[in-house]
Amino acid sequence: MKTSHLLAGIAAFALFSTPATAQKSPEAVAEAALKRAPVFDGHNDVPWALRDHVGNVINDFDFQDTTDTAKPDASPPEIAMHTDLNRLRKGRVGAQFWSVYVPSNSNEPQAIQQTLEQIDVAKRLIARYPADLSLARNSTELQAQMKAGKVAGMLGIEGGQSIGSSLAVLREMHELGVRYMTLTHGKNTPWADSATDAPAHDGLTDFGRQVVREMNRIGMIVDLSHVSEATMKDALETSKAPVMFSHSGVRAVNDYARNVPDSVLPLVKANGGVIMVVFLPAFLDADVMARGAARAGEQARLKALYPGDPAAVETKLAAWEAANPAPKAGVGKLADHIDHIRKTIGIDHIGLGGDYDGMPSGPVGMEDVTGYPALFVELARRGYTQAELEKIASGNMLRVLKAVEAVSASQKGMPPIETPVVK
Repeated sequence: MKTSHLLAGIAAFALFSTPATAQKSPEAVAEAALKRAPVFDGHNDVPWALRDHVGNVINDFDFQDTTDTAKPDASPPEIAMHTDLNRLRKGRVGAQFWSVYVPSNSNEPQAIQQTLEQIDVAKRLIARYPADLSLARNSTELQAQMKAGKVAGMLGIEGGQSIGSSLAVLREMHELGVRYMTLTHGKNTPWADSATDAPAHDGLTDFGRQVVREMNRIGMIVDLSHVSEATMKDALETSKAPVMFSHSGVRAVNDYARNVPDSVLPLVKANGGVIMVVFLPAFLDADVMARGAARAGEQARLKALYPGDPAAVETKLAAWEAANPAPKAGVGKLADHIDHIRKTIGIDHIGLGGDYDGMPSGPVGMEDVTGYPALFVELARRGYTQAELEKIASGNMLRVLKAVEAVSASQKGMPPIETPVVK
């Protein structure tokens, strides 16, 4: 055999024996994954952005393009929205949990009203764009809507204050289309501890466990972002259905209270749940978090030094900020959180929960909802296969959603959990 023929044979053998992913660029692997499995994101605060920017008056609001919605002269200034139809398409988003967030509030009747208003504005926005947006009540509808090329939506309550410590209200929220509830937000509820409040219950109270059980029965996903470590463990012990963390990082990469500790990760795996990694830089990067804490400390110091003179506080704080520029978190730091979850409990427990329109900005290169493909390219560079990327994009979240529905179906004959109302 001639040498040239031998070399050609070796080259051909090498080509066909090389894994397909190794023959593709990271960009091609990411593109193939997102074509087969568009992103199903766990948390977007567009409904709150609408409340903040336009008071929920949206009949003339242009959601096709929101890049001009900044109000720098407002008090406080308002940044432009991160989300619109054009950018959702560019970001390869196929399904979205729209957060019907309201602030933590001990006035529970007020929180219930605000939550209903946010459900209403989310539904009205979706109805205004029937060719692009849809609202799904279950996984079957959601997958059909994604297949039809729409951005399929579901609603998520962010904070248990929104049910007013009432299982009846919880059930009615489900009837209105809510498919997950974050058990707390920044403050404790009367039945669950938050990660960012002084512990009051050592996790869940007995009523809190009833909330989790009733969520299992009706088919509402238990969301453990924002809750304390003790609440995470109590909920994971109680829930018969997989849980989600709609927008959280991991403490092993950045030791922030809102992130998931390593002590909880094996419990998530045993439960079959999913951690939807957040994009908020302060949750991702220790340097960004430290700078935020230092700014808060400086602001408190200036207020103590200049009581009654807010202009002096503002001027001097601006000077401090200029002398202490904020560090930037890039896509690599986000990928580090994903790497840790994959290494610790496996690829089947990772999703994405951007928190767009609920934060100042995403990481560099992922400042708005167009940024998802950049993350998938970075993960492909790190050796993630197309199949693994498809799980992260939407496969894992769909699995959890279907499992929650299956647990609910298995309890179809069970009566609602009843608690006496206050007379």
